[in-house]
Amino acid sequence: MLSNYIKIAWKVLLRHPFYTFITLFGITLTLAVLMIVTSFLDHLFGPHYPENKRGRSLYVATVMRTDSANMTMSTGPASFGLLTKHAKSLKSAERVAIMSNFSFSNTYVNGKRIKLNTKYTDADFWYVTGFEFLEGKPYDDTNIRNSDHVVVITDALRDQYFENNGKSVVGKEIEIENINYRVIGVVKGSPPTRVYTYSDVYFPYTAPKSNYESKGLQGRYVAIVLAKDASDIPSIQSEFDSNISKITLPEIKDGGNYNVLKVKAEPYFDHFLNTFARSDADKVAFYSIAALVLLMVMGLPAVNLVNVNVSRILERASEIGVRKAFGAPSKALLWQFIIENIFITFIGGTFALIIAYLAIRFINSSGWIAYADLTINFPVFVISIIVCLVFGLLSGVLPAFRMSRLKIAEALKA
Repeated sequence: MLSNYIKIAWKVLLRHPFYTFITLFGITLTLAVLMIVTSFLDHLFGPHYPENKRGRSLYVATVMRTDSANMTMSTGPASFGLLTKHAKSLKSAERVAIMSNFSFSNTYVNGKRIKLNTKYTDADFWYVTGFEFLEGKPYDDTNIRNSDHVVVITDALRDQYFENNGKSVVGKEIEIENINYRVIGVVKGSPPTRVYTYSDVYFPYTAPKSNYESKGLQGRYVAIVLAKDASDIPSIQSEFDSNISKITLPEIKDGGNYNVLKVKAEPYFDHFLNTFARSDADKVAFYSIAALVLLMVMGLPAVNLVNVNVSRILERASEIGVRKAFGAPSKALLWQFIIENIFITFIGGTFALIIAYLAIRFINSSGWIAYADLTINFPVFVISIIVCLVFGLLSGVLPAFRMSRLKIAEALKA
């Protein structure tokens, strides 16, 4: 029966090329946009290079101090001291990396200024992240203890600063802000959309201008806490909350009127969401807006396709009348039209997948996002299949139900 429905749907497509074009164009355009958007969201929040361990990572990125009435507030990154004392000491974590938010420095090549994104990290940064070393190796705890002037640079900066002609630059010096540093390693760079790992140059935190010895709870540093297994995350969060609860009131006040401290170890998406929506009401608003946008993106094209499908199916009223006259139940007709519409939607989805793939390849190679690595991987593909099914149902159920309810006399008159 299913194969018969599909054969009928194929014949219908070939019978009316104009309706077929309109239908497939609307489906293909809508699904292609949704696939590209889904791929971009996966790029932002998924476990990809170099943060390919996000599935078992927690981020400590924001320190909020306020009074009990929420009249005054101070929010910002944590200090190196707070993270060392309360995050590095976590016994339930596999490893904890501390890094600065990126800052800016300058270097010069043949009198031309190059503006650099710079980041200060500890040695565990290279373990917690998954950077690919193209040359050399990362700095270690010995380099940090000795305050060695060493750096790890990206391949893009290597190619821009050194005329290496394929030769290794490890051991060569690069001058940054009038200080000479020895290149100890070269890595494939991180996309700027991964703000906690993106940089052009990576320094040990004991390098000049890191400000890692600043006092207080707030500073310029972030921690990534790596769990041995994703199932360990709740226990790590519990231990971290316990550590934070031990911070005394004088430390929280720090010369201000604050008496409430909020510091959380959160998965990346939760941290991202809490940055923009701190209260439950804000989160409800965020999800409501996201749902409304999704409804508009999927719903409006689906409504247009409903009208096209009604017109297309009305032309088959006589066919419906004959089938009903021979005893075909309304339920069978309903399923026939739904399956036909899903079949047509999957044809449009196939075209959309091809267009999305080509568009993603273009975005990756265009240089709009440095080191962009958008992909249509398995999760994106599964989501795309689900979207095809939902879209097919949205645009097919109403006209199918309407046609299946036609009376025999009305259908035969058409």
